[in-house]
Amino acid sequence: MEKRQELYAGKAKSVFATDDPDLLVLHFRDDTSAFDGERMESLERKGMVNNRFNAFIMGKLQAAGIPVHLERLLSDTECLVKKLDMIPVECVVRNVAAGSLVKRLGVEEGQELTPPTFELFLKNDKLHDPMVNESLAITFGWATAEQLAEMKALTFRVNDVLKQLFADGGLLLVDYKLEFGVFNGQIVLGDEFSPDGCRLWDAETREKLDKDRFRQGLGGVIEAYEEVGRRIGVDFS
Repeated sequence: MEKRQELYAGKAKSVFATDDPDLLVLHFRDDTSAFDGERMESLERKGMVNNRFNAFIMGKLQAAGIPVHLERLLSDTECLVKKLDMIPVECVVRNVAAGSLVKRLGVEEGQELTPPTFELFLKNDKLHDPMVNESLAITFGWATAEQLAEMKALTFRVNDVLKQLFADGGLLLVDYKLEFGVFNGQIVLGDEFSPDGCRLWDAETREKLDKDRFRQGLGGVIEAYEEVGRRIGVDFS
């Protein structure tokens, strides 16, 4: 497998072509952003931590029968992934009230949500990832009704697997976002799953151990990511 030209550079990851048209190299950088890129910093070890964290989670999900784009780790900061035709709609599940839900609805942070909520957001930084619904997604051609149904079903299957995984480590999976794409006609989980794209709290103290530490200036961001990883069995060595 030969790594070739850079195809895309996002806020925290870069994507490279390979000599196989069906495979890409995903490079996790140390860059960290918040508020749609308005705040940017480089945090030492972040690329390594998120790459290994993501590989661990993707492995757990794949073992549970969920199709994922990850093929294998290549290095501390790179992995090989399937080339997906990405669907520009993010799926968000919330188990506990936090973040934008609290601001939008005026509910109390920390309120348990039973059953968990499911929301769709258009992936568009310029528009600040607006909330959308299935009707809009279908009308504007972002996804078909069948694709949306499969994405929703897979998102809740992920919730079943990961809520228990994190609970076993004394953690609450507060909420998370997932991105999906199409590979050979199948809906496949893409992008990443790391503390950058979810909220994780200590189950007893409710200490925040995710990207909110960066957003809210709490410090110890990477140390918190590593603590989460150690509790669930991620190998950072």
